[in-house]
Amino acid sequence: MKDTTEIGNIAEEAVTKVLMRKGLRLVARNYSVPNCGELDVVMKRGSILYVVEVKSRLASDWQTPIEAIATGKRKKILKTTRIFMCREGFTEHDVIFLAGCVTHNREGVVQKIEIVPFE
Repeated sequence: MKDTTEIGNIAEEAVTKVLMRKGLRLVARNYSVPNCGELDVVMKRGSILYVVEVKSRLASDWQTPIEAIATGKRKKILKTTRIFMCREGFTEHDVIFLAGCVTHNREGVVQKIEIVPFE
């Protein structure tokens, strides 16, 4: 079985590829602000930024990936997004928050990808 970091990287790459096929362009991955938070994937199409929180779970887990994005995590994502937009020059863009929900087997092979909005 692969370790959680490797599985997380596989999940982020899989979600990024799905969104690129839908016409989005990758802007940043694993954008970190010390003492604030991290953005897994940031993509863009036109004047819209898509901030994607990727969650990967075993297909047999009791908790779905979207359930793993708790209120505290959402607040960190929002705060980090504001900082990202100011620092990187995206203040005029609208933002859509997406959850890249990935289920995988014990070997880390992606079984299913769902991309859903969250607030």
